[in-house]
Amino acid sequence: GIFDSATVDTNILISEKAQNAHQLRAVTLSADEVENMSDYVKQNVVDIDYRLDEPWTILSAIEQSIKKKIESVGTPLKDWDIRINYGIKTGLNEAFIISKEKRDELVNADPKSDEIIRPILRGKDIKRYEYDFQNLYLINTHNGYVDENGNTILPINVNDYPAVKEWLDSEEWNTNPQKGNSFKRLSERTDQGITPYNLRSLAYLDDFSKQKILFAEMVSSPRFYLDRQNFLVNDTVTFISGENLETLTIFLNSKIIFSIFKLFYAGGGLGNSGIRMKKTFLQKLPLPRIVIQNVNFKDQEILISKALTLTDDEFDYLLEAFSI
Repeated sequence: GIFDSATVDTNILISEKAQNAHQLRAVTLSADEVENMSDYVKQNVVDIDYRLDEPWTILSAIEQSIKKKIESVGTPLKDWDIRINYGIKTGLNEAFIISKEKRDELVNADPKSDEIIRPILRGKDIKRYEYDFQNLYLINTHNGYVDENGNTILPINVNDYPAVKEWLDSEEWNTNPQKGNSFKRLSERTDQGITPYNLRSLAYLDDFSKQKILFAEMVSSPRFYLDRQNFLVNDTVTFISGENLETLTIFLNSKIIFSIFKLFYAGGGLGNSGIRMKKTFLQKLPLPRIVIQNVNFKDQEILISKALTLTDDEFDYLLEAFSI
């Protein structure tokens, strides 16, 4: 609470050089408790222990009970039949992400351009069960890949798309000429393929044309969207492809699951409300493999709570603890 713009928390760790006795004690306190820190620590300290590769989180007795329950009934996402991948890095969004007006202009000049220009979503465009398309498009001059049938798809040759090449060669998109002319900036970026006009190699490019769950990494509430329209996404979006995506979307948009993830698996928060939905943390989240269909939002939360074997008191605790 000292610096208004800071989103980091303070951690004080006191340790000694000795064999681990598994007798770690810890406490969480806020700024208004600092004046009586000694008394507060004595009254609120808890005994905790950690396993290897487990986030360090200070948990009360009821929180430890909840964590133990969900891990006994859930399967970590890394063991589900899914893949979690990042969006596309262009290395130069100014050139490769264009407006609808520019897209229409390029297609009118050369209809073949439509083959490699596709709608794109960013992290800020992803909502809970929804998206807010801002009429942005990616020039997908990909670097080749192998599709799901094992067929080799060759890299895009920009010379086959003269209107697109003319745009990339032009100075129209170059809003920072101090860094060099357009071709210099294209050729010096690190995220490129076999030519300065190609995007970097992406082995899972075929997954963008399948049903997938989209989400932003930095959020303050659950924001997962099940995409059936084959959107491309940039590197501010992570996506999940694979099996049981409808049910998984409901789980991940659950306020109870969000509170559990934030409390146990997020690896720390961003200020008072934000968290990072990092792949490393998310794939450790254990969820029960049940199917949820045709259930309204309120009943979904209750069904999920029962699947996690939470008592009414534990359910209410999570709702209250995270002001949900």
